[in-house]
Amino acid sequence: MSPLRLPYSKLSPDAYQGLAATKKALQSSSLGKPLVELVYLRVSQINGCAFCLEMHAKALRADGMPDAKIDSLAGWRVSSHYTERERAALAWTEALVSVAETHAPDEVYEPLRAHFTDAEVSDLSFAIALMSAFNRLAIGMRQ
Repeated sequence: MSPLRLPYSKLSPDAYQGLAATKKALQSSSLGKPLVELVYLRVSQINGCAFCLEMHAKALRADGMPDAKIDSLAGWRVSSHYTERERAALAWTEALVSVAETHAPDEVYEPLRAHFTDAEVSDLSFAIALMSAFNRLAIGMRQ
């Protein structure tokens, strides 16, 4: 891996603290830490952020998520390890990470309504956007 290109958290401390504040707010979301971390891990898989992959897989393992569930995340659609609630969240995650291709279609959004409150859908969308931002910073600056 290349050396860090720029110490972005030090060069843009206010912006970085804004992202950190959003992450902190999501930690107390009614989504629950396991789902938020699972979403962070899936976003990081899609974006190819090795730093974030290690961090979120480690956090999930530390919180007791089974290895089989973590290891099968990229194949969640065909795995028996995921609940319908998690499947709805992961489908939305993929739609938003690839929004230029998917345009966040109604057929992916509507299943969220059966499993999440409006506030939770909002929090979930913030979690996806936040991790996408962190991935872009880590990959772009070679963290």
